[in-house]
Amino acid sequence: MDLESKLQELKYEYVHLQGDLEKIESTGHPTSKMTDRLHELEQQIKEVRQELKNR
Repeated sequence: MDLESKLQELKYEYVHLQGDLEKIESTGHPTSKMTDRLHELEQQIKEVRQELKNR
C-alpha cells in the first residue's frame, strides 16, 4: 500500500472512530479504549505525513 492510500485509510478510521466516540460519550459509557485508539491513529497519521514529506 502506498503512503497516500495509507494516510487516507488512517484519516477515514479516525473520523469514523470520532463519530462513534461522540455517540458513546452521550450515553455515559466508558470511552478510554476508543480515546487511546484515537491517540494511536493521530501518531500514525503524523508518522505517515512525515514519511511523505521526506520523500
